[in-house]
Amino acid sequence: MKLIDGNETVVIVTGSAEGTSARDGPLAAWLREEIDRRGQGTAYRRAVVVPDDAWAAAPRLHEHPTIAVGGPGVNGASGHLAPMLPMVWSRDDRSFVQMATGAAGRHATLWGMDAAATREAVEAFVAEGLLATLLDRIWRAPAGQPV
Repeated sequence: MKLIDGNETVVIVTGSAEGTSARDGPLAAWLREEIDRRGQGTAYRRAVVVPDDAWAAAPRLHEHPTIAVGGPGVNGASGHLAPMLPMVWSRDDRSFVQMATGAAGRHATLWGMDAAATREAVEAFVAEGLLATLLDRIWRAPAGQPV
């Protein structure tokens, strides 16, 4: 049985270290619930949360739409994606949202200099309409395009 779809299911990646998981896991769960709500029960228009070590071990997941929560120092997916993604939002040089631009963009990183700043980045991603923009691209644009 197919559980996720590479074109529509969003993979939210958190750091796998114990402290990182405890801090960023609740943010990822909240973001997953928000994406699931916006998917309105449409098959595969939902999100799954995976730790960065599982994401790294499954190269097929790299092709899925991806949101990495936590900075490059604590999340391997952020470390992989951050050099490729432009900064689209920041506050006080502490909270950051990087996201692919253009119709084919399907990846984002949400992070901060500490737990509070990461929370601020995740909340801004939703409140500022960046999640809506990303989901519109994912759920309407053809898959298989570069980051």
